Amino acid sequence: MTDGARTATRPGPAPRQAATHCPYCALQCGMTLRETDGRVEVLPRQFPTNRGGLCQKGWTAAELLDHPDRLTTPLLRDRPGGELRPASWDEALDRIVTGIRTVQAGHGRDAVAVFGGGGLTNEKAYALGRFARVTLRTRLIDYNGRWCMSSAAAAGTRAFGIDRGLPFPLTDLGHADTLLLVGANPAETMPPLMRHLADQRRRGGRLIVVDPRVTATARQADLHLQPLPGTDLAVANALLHIALTEGLLDRDYVAARTTGFDEVRRTVAGCLPAEVERLSGVPVADLEATARALATADRAIILTARGAEQHAKGVDTVTAFINLALALGLPGRPGSGYGCLTGQGNGQGGREHGQKADQLPGYRRIDDPVARAHVAGVWGVPVDELPGPGVPAYELLDSLGTPEGPKALLVLGSNPVVSAPRAARVESRLRALDLLVVADFLRSETAELADVVLPVAQWAEEDGTMTNLEGRVLRRRALREPPPGVRTDLAVLADLTARLDASAHPSDPRSADPRAVFEELRRASAGGPADYAGVTWDRIDTDTGVFWPCPVVDGPDTPRLFVDSFPTPDGRARFRPVTHRPAAEPVDAAHPLHFTTGRVLAHYQSGAQTRRVDALRRAAPGGFVELHPDLAARLGVADGDEVRVVSRRGELRAPARLTPTIRPDTVFAPFHWPGAARANSVTNDAVDPVSGMPEFKICAVRVERAEP
Repeated sequence: MTDGARTATRPGPAPRQAATHCPYCALQCGMTLRETDGRVEVLPRQFPTNRGGLCQKGWTAAELLDHPDRLTTPLLRDRPGGELRPASWDEALDRIVTGIRTVQAGHGRDAVAVFGGGGLTNEKAYALGRFARVTLRTRLIDYNGRWCMSSAAAAGTRAFGIDRGLPFPLTDLGHADTLLLVGANPAETMPPLMRHLADQRRRGGRLIVVDPRVTATARQADLHLQPLPGTDLAVANALLHIALTEGLLDRDYVAARTTGFDEVRRTVAGCLPAEVERLSGVPVADLEATARALATADRAIILTARGAEQHAKGVDTVTAFINLALALGLPGRPGSGYGCLTGQGNGQGGREHGQKADQLPGYRRIDDPVARAHVAGVWGVPVDELPGPGVPAYELLDSLGTPEGPKALLVLGSNPVVSAPRAARVESRLRALDLLVVADFLRSETAELADVVLPVAQWAEEDGTMTNLEGRVLRRRALREPPPGVRTDLAVLADLTARLDASAHPSDPRSADPRAVFEELRRASAGGPADYAGVTWDRIDTDTGVFWPCPVVDGPDTPRLFVDSFPTPDGRARFRPVTHRPAAEPVDAAHPLHFTTGRVLAHYQSGAQTRRVDALRRAAPGGFVELHPDLAARLGVADGDEVRVVSRRGELRAPARLTPTIRPDTVFAPFHWPGAARANSVTNDAVDPVSGMPEFKICAVRVERAEP
């Protein structure tokens, strides 16, 4: 993590500055942008999540504003297999409108689909959902946040009645006596968060990390549990078994504030720690130490992240850790609780306001008649014209171009060619479309396949709101106007709406104004679980933002949930029995190793942005495959040798990196690179039946030296 400033040059107007937030992860670190004579400086500023620090991604964020790869004109492909060429906005929009009308006339409303992103502002996520359901009248919309937070969201909703990643401020982490991180590596994914963990350690707190790799975070832990990938659920049940047999439960809390514990008690009674040790590789002594450290702490927090959640049993795995937290009386207790580390910049807000397949604004369910009536009233459409639920992200992408699937797709804020599981198959499905439209500011790998590419504004060129991992709604402020020829996503959606159905939805200048869109979002969310009705634009112009739910203007917001009750019909949290089951794909003689994926410090998500920043590219120039030295010796692989990682779906090629920090039965690759090093060419497309989360974190592979 670094404090400092970075610059990007561009001839520009007089000096100006804007207090805003980093464009990357869900910490939404505070920063100030200052432009002088066309030079943009990034300066860290004090904000509760980053407290004046930035990681190297945030520090270099301004370098993309004037990057040579920046798109400033629409691009069109005249024929399949032809090259993309520059075009006017009228030509590009006419091509899109003609394509949509042709496809829907021949195949129905659902022949057009929409795919969004967890980095879109609240206003853009809201407008995208409205555009899909009102203008296109398609039910087929989902977004890449399905691959980030969906398992934790589903588990939290069924246990607590609501999904907010952290139901308490992030600063609580620094005061925890015991902090359990499960499948989280914030030292590389959210470096400024480590300041809060440093506070925790200085106060004498204990940090316990569950991860199959000895990550940069695990190296700072007092205790590291290193399970076989895919066995976290068994570990959680074993921890609850120990707490039960040793009399460590908060029985008063369980009796007064929860339901369903008796069935969970019967389930975990059979989760013997010795058997879990044989299954997971985690010693019984470490399981016992973890359970006791959590149960005896005055303030204890359990946090899960992608390592535990990106599985075909991700919802049940998170549920097992929630069961543990409830049995110990943590949720709602001052300084304690369960939470999830949301990943993408607006991963929280992005799923609250309508771009998720089963939701309407305010985190309302799209199949709830009351919710439908409320939102239809705000949108001014008959309720029976609102489509029903769509399908989760991978199911949507896998159906593209098939006889019964969508023939056209609009993509905003996502790069599924790199980020989707079984990526080669998804790439082939995108190529099968009659019309692929991508709005982006760079030619991502997905944009390279598009029929129409629309150049859109970057984070520093438009106002808006974001909701960070704490449920804190905050202001993103523009430093300057977009370059000539570039439009905002809101303007693109407004233009398309006017062209597609001008009589029913006349062009309204406010529809491209983020403040006006936010005002409509407030009305649409009013009364919903994620109630923004009291979150006014002026109110969130403060330095610290406003926590939802906040139903009343000038009324209190909600930094901490569950203090007195849970938002369930009876005010109680729900236990739910869950049992361990194997990974969707077992190892065998042909594929004897476990493969898992993750991130590196220098890059973010599909890498389409960070791979273009010189300093970040120098820090991590390409993909690699981590192997334990014992495994490498058996394979005859030396450090730096190119290897093939082969699954039943595809392969990746990258240099071997030998390290004793990984289990000998497991290999790891980061997922930021396209081409031969694309990790998601290998990953499994099995999905969680509740959340639709793909099993990114484990599949069966073999590794061999690659031929030159």
